[in-house]
Amino acid sequence: MAHEPHESIGLRTLEDISGLILLSHDLQETLDNIVNLVAKRMVTDVCSIYLLGDDGETLSLQATRGLSKSAVGTVTMKTSEGLTGLVVEQRGVVNIENAPGHPRYKYFRKSREEKFTSFLGVPLFERKTPVGVIVVQTREARVFTQEEISTLATIAYQISSIVINAKLLDSVRRKEEERAFFEKELAKAQKMGETPLESRVVPRNRKEVTHSLVGSPASPGFCWGKLYILNHRGLQRTGSHDKLLSRPEERKRFLVALEKTKIQTIYMEKQVAERLSKEDAAIFHTHLMILEDRGFIGRVMEAIDTDHGAVQGVLSVVEHYVTAFSQMEDPYLRQRAADMLDIGRRIVDCLEGNDGKRPRLRDMRIIVADEIMPSDMATINTERVMGIITEKGDANSHAAIMARSLGIPAVLGLDGLLKKINPRDEVIIDGTSGHIYINPEPRIRTEYERLQRDYSQRQKELEGLRDLPAVTTDGCQVHLRSNIGLLSDIRVAQANGAEGVGLYRTEFPYMTRKSFPDRTEQCELYRRILEGFPGLPVNIRTLDIGGDKGLPYFTYPKEDNPFMGWRSIRVSLERQDIFREQLSAVLMAAVHGNASLMFPMISGVDEIRQVKEILAEVSEGLKLEGIPHAENMRLGIMVEVPAAVQTAHILIREVDYFSIGTNDLIQYTLAADRNNPKVKQYYDAYHPAVLHAIKRVADVANEAGKSVSICGEMASDPLSAVLLLGMGVNDFSLSAPAIPVVKSALRKISLANARSVADHVLTLESASSIRAYLEIVRAELHL
Repeated sequence: MAHEPHESIGLRTLEDISGLILLSHDLQETLDNIVNLVAKRMVTDVCSIYLLGDDGETLSLQATRGLSKSAVGTVTMKTSEGLTGLVVEQRGVVNIENAPGHPRYKYFRKSREEKFTSFLGVPLFERKTPVGVIVVQTREARVFTQEEISTLATIAYQISSIVINAKLLDSVRRKEEERAFFEKELAKAQKMGETPLESRVVPRNRKEVTHSLVGSPASPGFCWGKLYILNHRGLQRTGSHDKLLSRPEERKRFLVALEKTKIQTIYMEKQVAERLSKEDAAIFHTHLMILEDRGFIGRVMEAIDTDHGAVQGVLSVVEHYVTAFSQMEDPYLRQRAADMLDIGRRIVDCLEGNDGKRPRLRDMRIIVADEIMPSDMATINTERVMGIITEKGDANSHAAIMARSLGIPAVLGLDGLLKKINPRDEVIIDGTSGHIYINPEPRIRTEYERLQRDYSQRQKELEGLRDLPAVTTDGCQVHLRSNIGLLSDIRVAQANGAEGVGLYRTEFPYMTRKSFPDRTEQCELYRRILEGFPGLPVNIRTLDIGGDKGLPYFTYPKEDNPFMGWRSIRVSLERQDIFREQLSAVLMAAVHGNASLMFPMISGVDEIRQVKEILAEVSEGLKLEGIPHAENMRLGIMVEVPAAVQTAHILIREVDYFSIGTNDLIQYTLAADRNNPKVKQYYDAYHPAVLHAIKRVADVANEAGKSVSICGEMASDPLSAVLLLGMGVNDFSLSAPAIPVVKSALRKISLANARSVADHVLTLESASSIRAYLEIVRAELHL
């Protein structure tokens, strides 16, 4: 039989396996589906899964395609027996061409496996502990290739987590079925006027029924406790002022509510500054600027004058801003819509007379809400908050940022949460994986107590790395810097040991104002960022608007494809008035720290030269004004488009460093919008075209003796960091919470080994084969 090309095996199999648990009704069906799929894709006569019992010594055949079905559940062996036991004993791959001839071969009559000759077994692990084995066999004698072993190892890695979760979910389902059975029997007995003995084991309340939900892991850690459900009415009228007053009276109502909201905001800023830091409180200063924004106030007044009334006027204007933010591709910026919702909700509360109601926690609780707003985090006594779970939001929301600052486990984006939860429930939160368990049964509680201990131990290990350098075992120094966008990000970056800022996004200050901020406003903001990282590098990226990043006060042309249109440096070079203000601000602020300038979406040398001419003119202007400023700043460019990759050898002569923006580079190289579900599967960081592009850029920079960094989601993955280091990148800009994990990975490997990994990866022809190989590396390094 002709073998399916290797590149079509791994990726498609993993995608299908990921969805199997959703299509299966129980653990057995999940395992049956997996063995059928793997046998088909790997073109083998047999695929079997054996699971290790609670004693850690007994393997049982749990599912098979090819062996006798009567063997499932009846064939068992000790880990000291048979080839499958050998896989567990060796904790590694067993690949045998003639299995019956091997001294460890053990024949089970019920399995009817005498007709199969070859044997390939790979262990299933959960946190370094064996939990089972996946085996494939064929009739003909066959030595499985390295690529086939890599594919099965990758599948085994994927199956391990599915098996563990399937076991938990299977336990949940059995409990629910048991509860339904007893409730049905109780109902029958009550109809007959009896009270059967079985009623004693019927759950007395919902606390004995376990449900599991999966959301976005927003702040790591574990907790278990009782709930406090935070009720939000959202942005809607409550009906207390259905009858509109006259326009002047509605205007007055709005202005009074606006003043009340400003006072609240000042109070919240003070509270958060005292409880956490001025940096964490900076979001409320931003809120205050919006509340004082003439453009915002003017729009509400216009709405009132069209007989909308104060409440409806606020709702319509806030909705306009929320829509603008929500449509942005950048998840960090998209989550700023929550800030506008928060402002709108508080103004409406003041208009409706609900501004005095604040949550009061008497004891330790898990906060449950549709969405946590910045004002919620400011007014709740966070010392009594043990965890946070919400229906909306993700890791970029302000609630997530503050939760990480406070060390509170949080899982956000739990679809249907409020319909599935009750005030009397208890919940386990796993902020590391994104799972929550409602009313967990004792076995699940025990498992998470173990995970909590493991996590705490891991955190202690990572905390010990905070002040240690990211150095490989053979002495190669790697720099780990943070991506930031808000002043509040400074504290998180410092807490995680960031060696400065690899990417400071300057868009947000523009988005929260009524017009473009002048150079004085910008200079003050940049100065505070620089002073937060004394002596450390801070790479300030110039304004990156256009595409999905719009400003409410700036008119864009209508474009069929805005991501390939007027955006980033193209806007700056055409609107030089805006660009010159920003350059002036950066030059002025740079005297307070170690700043460099970085320009986005550069596609050719002419753009760089034009930028340098403008920068020289701005510097000369500041000199004539007698304003202190930096005169010789380091200049870099974002390498994000294929044109920059192809002309890297030309561009490097014009700048001091490269920063590879992997998010856009992947998108443009593969013509795949990662936010478009129709083509999301084509957006792949491990596509050979992407990796060879990164290698080319790194080689060009290194040969020129200049630095090259990576900024993008790829830099936050420990395995990717090892690969990128081997490809010649030793400067990373990443999400601050990912720094300790990446540092830990880099300190486990030598530069020589990282280069060996990269060299092998660059010989592979498909993303699936690359992933399969890297999963073996992950297992070896225990990443």
